Amino acid sequence: MKQKATVQGRSMVFNVLFVIFNLCGLSLVVIGSHAAFQDYFLLFNFLGYIILALSAAGIFVFQGRLMIANVARAIVGSLFIVSGLVKANDPIGFAYKLEEYFEDGALAYRIKELFGMSGFSLEFLVDSALTLSIFICIIEIILGVLVIIGGKIKLVSYLLALMMLFFTFLTSHTASCNSKDSFLDRDTYQTESSIAQIKLKDSKLNKRIKIVSKTANEIVVEEWKHPQCVSDCGCFGDALKGSIGRSLTPSESLWKDIVLLYLVFWIFISQRIIIPNTKKQNIKFIIVTLLFVSGLSVVFGWYFPIVFALISIIGSLWVRNRGGYFLGNHFGSSLFLIVLSSIFIGYVLLYAPLKDFSPFAEGKNLLWQMNDGKDGVKEVLYVVKNKKTGVKKSYTQQEYTSESNAKLWDEKKYAVVDQQVKVIIASVDPTISDQFDPFIRVKDLTKSELNLSFVSLKSRNNPSETTLSFKKEIVRENFVVIVNAQNLTTANWNEINRMKAIYSYCKSKDISFVMITNASRNEINSFRKVNKFDVPVLLNDGTGLKSVSRSNPSLLIIKKGIVMAKYPHRSIPTVEWLKNNGMLK
Repeated sequence: MKQKATVQGRSMVFNVLFVIFNLCGLSLVVIGSHAAFQDYFLLFNFLGYIILALSAAGIFVFQGRLMIANVARAIVGSLFIVSGLVKANDPIGFAYKLEEYFEDGALAYRIKELFGMSGFSLEFLVDSALTLSIFICIIEIILGVLVIIGGKIKLVSYLLALMMLFFTFLTSHTASCNSKDSFLDRDTYQTESSIAQIKLKDSKLNKRIKIVSKTANEIVVEEWKHPQCVSDCGCFGDALKGSIGRSLTPSESLWKDIVLLYLVFWIFISQRIIIPNTKKQNIKFIIVTLLFVSGLSVVFGWYFPIVFALISIIGSLWVRNRGGYFLGNHFGSSLFLIVLSSIFIGYVLLYAPLKDFSPFAEGKNLLWQMNDGKDGVKEVLYVVKNKKTGVKKSYTQQEYTSESNAKLWDEKKYAVVDQQVKVIIASVDPTISDQFDPFIRVKDLTKSELNLSFVSLKSRNNPSETTLSFKKEIVRENFVVIVNAQNLTTANWNEINRMKAIYSYCKSKDISFVMITNASRNEINSFRKVNKFDVPVLLNDGTGLKSVSRSNPSLLIIKKGIVMAKYPHRSIPTVEWLKNNGMLK
C-alpha cells in the first residue's frame, strides 16, 4: 500500500533546511539579476542556481514536496489575494492599464512579430477593458483563497499555472520592449475617411507605408511602425507608486512573475498529494497568510487587506461547512468570494477607491509632488578605434579630452566610431508631471474666467501669450475649489445644484472656483447654457484628469497646494456641511 504523503516527508529537519535553502537560492538568483547588483551577477547566479538545484534534489529525495508546496501555497495565495484586492480597489485604473496593452502597437505587436500576422489586433477588447479588469480581480482573489484552503487544488493549480504563464509572457514582453524596433502593421480604413486620404498621400513619399489594396469603400494599408512600450505592468495598480513612490520596473515585474511561476510549479507538481486542510491546518494557514498579508499592508500603507483576507478565508470555510447540499463545497466558497468581491468592487465603482493611491489623494501636497523629481547622472563614453590594429576601446569624456591621451585626437591613427551614454543614476520624473497642467487659450477667455484673480493677473501680465497655463497658480492659491470633469457629456450631474450652491458661496467669499475638463469650446458653452451654470472653465489633457479622480465629475478642495477634501459625484456635500466641517473658511 502506497504511503500517504506527509509534510515532514522522510525527515522534518532535513526538509525544513532544504526548503529554506531553496528559497535562499531563489533569492540569490533574483538579487543577482537586479541592476543594483550587476557587479555580482555571476557570483550570485552561480551560487543561487547551485543551491536551487541541490536543495530541489534534496526535497525530492527526502519527499518534501508537500512541505515546499504548502509554503508556496501560503506565499502565492497571500499575493493573489492582495494583488486582486488592490486592483479591485481601483478597477477603472486597472482597466486603463489594460487599454494600454490592447493598443495596436503594444501587446498585439508581439503577436504580429512572432507569427507574421500583420493584421492581428487586440483593439476590439478596449471596450471590454473594465469588464476584464473586474473579472481578473475576482479570479485572483478566488484562486488566492482556494489555494490557501486547499480547495479544488487540481483545477486551481492548472489555472494558477496558466495565469502565471500568461502574466510572465506579458511582463517579459514589457521588459524586452524596445520603442526603437519596428513591426509591420496592416490596417483597413474607409476610403473616404480623412486618415485614409492621409495614408494615400504619405504612401507616395514614405517607403514605410504601402497601399495593399484599394476599393471604392476601403483601403488596406501596411505600415512599419514602432512599438508602444508600456512602462508599468499595473501588477499592483497605483498602490506601490502611491505608497513607496514608484512602481516596479518592467524587469522587476518580470522577476516577480518568474518567482511566482516557480512557486506555482511546486504546487502544480504536488497537486496529487495536496488535500483540503483540516481544522488545525486551516488555523496554521490563516496565521501564516495574515503575516504575509500584514507585511504587504505595511508596504502599501493600507491595512484593510488584512481584514479582507480574514473575512475571505473564514467566510469561505464557513460556507463550505454550513452551506448544505448545494453550497457546502468549494463551489459555495467560490460563490461567496464572488459576492464579497462584487460588493466591494460595486462600492468603489459607485463612489471612489477605498484607498486613494493617486497623487491627488486627501492630504497630498501637490506643490511638493510637482517638484520632487531628481536629475540623473550620466557619463559619455567615446568608443575609439585604432585604425592600424582595429582594436576598439572606451574612454570617458574626461579621459578622452585629457592631455595625457592627446594621441587619440590624431585622426590618421584613431577614429571615434561611437558615442555611448551610460546612466550612472537614473533621473526621476516628478510625481505630478505635465499631464496635469490646466490651461486656456486667450481667445477663449470669458468674464467667468477673468473674475478669477489668478487668471486676470496672468492675462494682464502676459499680453503676448496665446495660451495661459495655471498649474503653479492653482496650487499656490489660498483656497481653490475644483470640479474635475473628464467628459462633460457622459458625466453624472445629479448633484449639480449642490455644485452651483458651492460656487455661489465661493463667489461671495472671494474663493476661487473652477471647472477643469477636456472638452471643446462648443461643448463648454452648451453645458453652461443647458445647466445655467456659468462656471469658469480651464482645459486639461484627458489622461491627466483621469489621474486626478476616477469619478466623473468630482469635487476637490485645495488649500495652498494641499488636498483638503475630495468627493465623488455621488457624495458632493452641501455648503453648510463644508462650512461646519471647516472645509471652506
